Amino acid sequence: MFVPIGNTCPSFKEFTLIMYIAQCRPFQQPAVSVGNVGQLATDLMISTLNMPRVGYLHTDCLIPMVGSNPYAASTDNSTELCTAAEVYSLPDLKLAALQIRTPIIQTKQKQFRKLIISWIKSSGFTRSILLSSSHAYQRDDQQIHSSPLRYLLTPAMQHIVCDVLKELEWKEMEKVSMFPGISDTEQRLYIPGGGITKGLYTDCCHEDIPLAVVLTFCSEGDNIPDAFALINHLNDWLHLVASDKNESTKWRAPCSWRLLFGSGIPPALF
Repeated sequence: MFVPIGNTCPSFKEFTLIMYIAQCRPFQQPAVSVGNVGQLATDLMISTLNMPRVGYLHTDCLIPMVGSNPYAASTDNSTELCTAAEVYSLPDLKLAALQIRTPIIQTKQKQFRKLIISWIKSSGFTRSILLSSSHAYQRDDQQIHSSPLRYLLTPAMQHIVCDVLKELEWKEMEKVSMFPGISDTEQRLYIPGGGITKGLYTDCCHEDIPLAVVLTFCSEGDNIPDAFALINHLNDWLHLVASDKNESTKWRAPCSWRLLFGSGIPPALF
């Protein structure tokens, strides 16, 4: 599944994996999760830390895609190609990133979740973090009257970071009533618009994998502020870059954002 670039396979033992996974909406045009927020946040991290690409995932569970290097900073690497699922790594920080750019084929979502879990296990990651988003308009009353940022931890992850996140005063994703307005006794985890977030989280709970889900409620539109909010929230925990009074300028946007968003991106972000 994982294909390294070059002759040697990189070691991910005791690394932290940060990933974003696209979704496919039933009966609609394939699309990534709400607002592409997790993808944009991962872009900011890879670009700012200048994380080199070390390989890619080869699977028939994703819609095939090829394009130009989204992180090209000079003519030396501008001709490189990117594919549907690529892996970036920074050994100094023991950090890896999985950036998935195309939706999962709907009939293969369960198979893809199994492949991801198998790769996480075989690679020896100490912990994994899934960046995601959920529809803001489907929040309940308690979710509306607080920050849009939420987290989830598998039992295996709670033993590692639960106290840290409590000290940061992060808010855990609430369970909602299965029958709103009728009965509140039965609760469920509900992440509308989050793609396979809930399924992967549930699988990792069963497989005893340390996984944290960090997500934000948002709506489709200009989601650049949501991406900055999500990556800054993650940075409060992992300290990927130094703190700055101006939370936006400490992150460097990839050059590909110029094509996506045009003049809407301040020059200081490049």
